[in-house]
Amino acid sequence: MSWVEVGDRVFQRRYEPCDVTVSVVAGADGLALVDTRCSLAEARELREHLREISAAPVRWVVNTHIHFDHVWGNAEFVAPRQTPPAQVWGSAEMIAAMRGAARDPAAAEFKEYLAGQSEEWAAKLAELEEYVPDHEVRGAHDLDLGGGRVVSLRQVGRGHTDGDMILHVPDADVLLMGDLLEQSGAPAFGPDSYPLEWAPTLDAALTLSGPDTRFVPGHGDATDASFVRAQRDSIRAVADQCAALRAAGVPADKALAAGDWPYDPKHLEHAVARAYAQL
Repeated sequence: MSWVEVGDRVFQRRYEPCDVTVSVVAGADGLALVDTRCSLAEARELREHLREISAAPVRWVVNTHIHFDHVWGNAEFVAPRQTPPAQVWGSAEMIAAMRGAARDPAAAEFKEYLAGQSEEWAAKLAELEEYVPDHEVRGAHDLDLGGGRVVSLRQVGRGHTDGDMILHVPDADVLLMGDLLEQSGAPAFGPDSYPLEWAPTLDAALTLSGPDTRFVPGHGDATDASFVRAQRDSIRAVADQCAALRAAGVPADKALAAGDWPYDPKHLEHAVARAYAQL
């Protein structure tokens, strides 16, 4: 894939593994990079690709959420690998979760699993340096990229995780959504998702948009408000189905077989468990 300009000086590019979408916003004072891929090796490749857009330095890195395919390249953009270092921004919830993951046995097991997948993954994990964002967002923060360009970092609710953050680029009419929106596949309801709150969070994001706004997902190509509304409705249907089944006395371990789901039930195990627990 190559860079696609989805709005004025706002670019996206899709990368394997994980078909993750990386975005860049160019300002007069430098580049704001949104998510950094799965490893330092991938981030080094990303740095080379950024030169296709601009020779300007990466001044800001913004992580949309905690998951490894969006943050494990962070350390490539700070000292000693980059001087002066970029500011690295993340939500307060995401920062707390990254610090906690250092003591989490499940996180260690996941790294061991990845390292065992191939020699390439083993090499990536051997040099892994998890860089926690050094700038914290609590609700909202505006980044001044120079030349009158401002990018608004917004937490509009929980959904894919409790620390989801979107970026609004008003002068380009673009919203960078992270994994609150998926275009190349179904939404990922993981063990840290909030299925009952996800649809209202997308409603809140839609209030920032207009008829021509482009939405950039965490995985896939840019899309429009009609796609976001359709995905919101399907996510809401998952939440409504969980609530109805629980109210009818269907236990959580029977819900997937009993429900009428908008997505393949085999991908909704965590959605049901999380929704039932919250209910």
